[in-house]
Amino acid sequence: MAGGFGITGPQGQYKGKLTPFVILTCMIAATGGVIFGYDIGVSAQWFSEGGVTSMEPFLKKFFPEVYRKMTEDTKISNYCKFDSQLLTSFTSSLYIAGLIASLFASSVTKAFGRKPSILIGGAAFLSGAALGGAAVNIFMLIFGRVLLGVGVGFANQSVPLYLSEMAPSQYRGAISNGFQFCVGIGVLSANLINYGTQKIKAGWGWRISLAMAAVPAFILTAGSLFLPDTPNSLIQRTNNHPKAKLMLQRIRGTEDVEAELEDIINASSISKTMKNPFNKILQRKYRPQLVMSIAIPFFQQVTGINVISFYAPVLFRTIGFGESASLTSAVLTGGVGLITTFISMLIVDRVGRRVLFKFGGIQMFVCQVIIGGIMCAQLGDHGGMSKGYAFLLLVLISIYVAGFGLSWGPLGWLVPSEIFPLEIRSAGQSINVAVNFLFTFIVAQTFLSMLCHFKYGTFFFFGGWVAVMTMFVHLFLPETKGVPIEQMENVWKSHWFWKRFVVEEDEGEVEVDK
Repeated sequence: MAGGFGITGPQGQYKGKLTPFVILTCMIAATGGVIFGYDIGVSAQWFSEGGVTSMEPFLKKFFPEVYRKMTEDTKISNYCKFDSQLLTSFTSSLYIAGLIASLFASSVTKAFGRKPSILIGGAAFLSGAALGGAAVNIFMLIFGRVLLGVGVGFANQSVPLYLSEMAPSQYRGAISNGFQFCVGIGVLSANLINYGTQKIKAGWGWRISLAMAAVPAFILTAGSLFLPDTPNSLIQRTNNHPKAKLMLQRIRGTEDVEAELEDIINASSISKTMKNPFNKILQRKYRPQLVMSIAIPFFQQVTGINVISFYAPVLFRTIGFGESASLTSAVLTGGVGLITTFISMLIVDRVGRRVLFKFGGIQMFVCQVIIGGIMCAQLGDHGGMSKGYAFLLLVLISIYVAGFGLSWGPLGWLVPSEIFPLEIRSAGQSINVAVNFLFTFIVAQTFLSMLCHFKYGTFFFFGGWVAVMTMFVHLFLPETKGVPIEQMENVWKSHWFWKRFVVEEDEGEVEVDK
């Protein structure tokens, strides 16, 4: 772990400020969140809006069985109209590709730096967008999704690390939350583009939706060519202390960077002794980080947010909204998520991570229980529900999305990116991304079938998990706001539960050294 604690700033922070250079570079890097969010939004909307309007040719061409269920089968349950394994395979193929790519990205990020991983991610996503937009059969469509997955895998592995290492510790929460804010921009952009393309009567609007993913991918790819590498990565890869010092002075806006530089050098010295960081992270002293790298992305996916973000229009049509109304509702919830994520950016470094996690968790739990209860009482297998109850559900879903935007949305990426010491940072972030994609895949692959069989109980299922994760945060997640990233080991040493792993292991190492 990082050694010297030569702190010269207040509250255990280094000297420095939030410079325009850091803001600009982090804005470019955070575009990786836009490509992720755009794909989430655009892939979800095709399914729900392709029926009898402009997206009809898409479903006819690639998913004819789903189209038949939507337009011809009046006996099928409201909850089962979209239950298609081919349809969900199309969505979830990206996440399997991203899972595998994120593990490879760890080696690239450690050996060559964060910048090349961001470049690879942007280029792969750009290729996938082009292939998807030109698709003439299901194989081209899914292969394009796989390339998109490779791009997202590399970007999601490297961008959060880049943001955490570039940001001053006192602003790290706001800067890192910019990633989820960009995810929200991507989702909302996709919703708005689909709102326009569904009105193209010629039937090729879905190609525009697919191809437009190339816009943020191009920005990320071109912008990454001009990104500097982080001082942490420079020292880890090149051991060029003068160059790293100059970069640190530039991004901190001060000449006095010795304390932070010393911590980075000490952390890098330890990291160079690690031959296999994936084996190293299994050691007892890294148990807190390993648990969080698995638990946090798992919990983020079982909040139930994918019920909303992937299939919000499906839900709105299920509860009685028309086609255009359902898409309008999805745009509304996307806007709510974007606004609340921005609010989270503004307050996370003031109120802390734990407060937002718990507040958002309670908010989501209450909403899911009420939504499940209303659907149980008002929505049967056939027919719709009254406009009053449908509107109430829209309000509750918006409140739920607001809770996610304040808490598990941005913090699910922020906390894992800031808790790993340098020696296991790339490996830890890869595990975080891989677990995230694994459970995104599982949820995406099973949700439509779950909705068909569990019906309204689906919301109680996810609500139960929200209760569990809120209690987990209360008991096991220490507060990390304002703690320099290379001194994060101290929060585990002082935690009531994790100190038994970290302190006892350190004491054992001292005995061996003697």
